[in-house]
Amino acid sequence: MSAESAVDDEAQVASAPSQAAIANVLAAGIRPEPAGPFRASLIFGRRALLKIKHVPEQLFDVTVFPIMFTLLFTFLFGGALAGSTGAYIQFLLPGIMVQGVIMITMYTGTTLRTDVEKGVFDRFRSLPVWRPAALVGMLLGDAVRFTISAAVTSLLGLALGWRRGGGFAGVVIGVLLILIFAFSLGWIWTFLSLLLRTSNAVMGVSMMIITPLTFGSNIFVDPATMPGWLQAFVNVNPVSHLVSSVRAVMGGTPVGDHVWLVLIWSAALVAVFGTLSMWRYRDVR
Repeated sequence: MSAESAVDDEAQVASAPSQAAIANVLAAGIRPEPAGPFRASLIFGRRALLKIKHVPEQLFDVTVFPIMFTLLFTFLFGGALAGSTGAYIQFLLPGIMVQGVIMITMYTGTTLRTDVEKGVFDRFRSLPVWRPAALVGMLLGDAVRFTISAAVTSLLGLALGWRRGGGFAGVVIGVLLILIFAFSLGWIWTFLSLLLRTSNAVMGVSMMIITPLTFGSNIFVDPATMPGWLQAFVNVNPVSHLVSSVRAVMGGTPVGDHVWLVLIWSAALVAVFGTLSMWRYRDVR
């Protein structure tokens, strides 16, 4: 070792702070309070929205799909089922709004599975925050995407002749009901993403569940025209209750007990699959 290197090493040792000095600095500081459950969830929700900012293609499914479904089903079935597209859009639009949101809820699971595969959630679990915050925040962030989907469908419906008997307030209440149910349904895909090994598997299983829920409902036609065995399924299908509720509040007609059934279904889904998701979240790899 040269004399010059030895001098440099001695200078670095002399300038390095002692352990006592470091301890004094840390002791004098005030430890920041950890974020509470609500604030932590909002922070993770903001993370989900920042993903959209950096990858705007994520908005493709909440803009193009609602437009495509609305136009396709209106002009494909309108004349045959209602005599005209103008008459059919009054019946279809609240249902197609529900379908558009429910179809994109499955991306909650695929996005989470991708984060798990990349090891991101290993870091989240090491943070001193409320344990479910990462999952709840992700679902809250997706609620913004669902709202965009509902807004796009509403605007297109108005352009096609849809009329809101319940006024603006009815539309807002209907969208809130959709968001509540979508949030609760998202816990199913969250649990699947923590249970299955790939995002493709999550998407495949999600489609197997979503397809009968949406097409085996009252979205497109009146259940009275269906065979008895299918009516029995449609009448207990939570999506049917959601569609009936949204149609009623947006159309300004009596809602009956459909809203209460939607809220009960939503609470049950969160209680069951939220609990299962947190149980699985502790051991996921």
